[in-house]
Amino acid sequence: MIFRQLFEQESSTYTYLIACEKTGKAALIDTVKSEIPKYIQLLRELQLTLVYALDTHTHADHITGAGELRDLTGCTTLLGEEANSTCVSQALRDGEKIPVGELTLTALHTPGHTDDSYTYHLIDGTEQYLFTGDTLLIRGTGRTDFQNGNARDQYESLFHTLLVMPDNTWVYPGHDYKGWMRTTIGEEKAHNPRLQIKDVAAYVELMNNLKLPNPKMMDVAVPANRACGKN
Repeated sequence: MIFRQLFEQESSTYTYLIACEKTGKAALIDTVKSEIPKYIQLLRELQLTLVYALDTHTHADHITGAGELRDLTGCTTLLGEEANSTCVSQALRDGEKIPVGELTLTALHTPGHTDDSYTYHLIDGTEQYLFTGDTLLIRGTGRTDFQNGNARDQYESLFHTLLVMPDNTWVYPGHDYKGWMRTTIGEEKAHNPRLQIKDVAAYVELMNNLKLPNPKMMDVAVPANRACGKN
């Protein structure tokens, strides 16, 4: 597998390049529109063909590059069916398989941060990877107070979908604001303060009292991303 973790500084967004070494087919997860020239350069330098541009959810803090990448490369754009986006090539459902050459990503519906949040699960040999978007962060979890977010749903996504994975499963989040790059399921179970609660009621109370300001780009980014970043 060819794997790269890319970083966009303004929104602290991680974008992930996953590619099959044998076929040269590649996917990009959670692209940022302003970074498209860098993605195209990297694909060209590594001699890869972009077949998918995936988003983990409808972002509120940056504009996706998915639509423009589709125009430039002919790739397929993917987003959860709950987003009700009319511009994506294909709406994803829970459990759907996404072939990237000889690699396979599995789409897991993990609502809570937004109702259209998905995690992408990859098994490569003995290693497992989760690309969790804003559902599970490093020592944190995504806020649940807008875009049909729901703390109870997020608790279910965390404790009944993600945290049941093997402890050595790698976790790659959609953002990090402290410079941390990756973690594991075992680390987060042991050290993530938001996961040390006794039950769903305690989690809901915690998340409903964060009182965070809205993302600066929310009014622009959400409608733009519903149009695949092409507004």
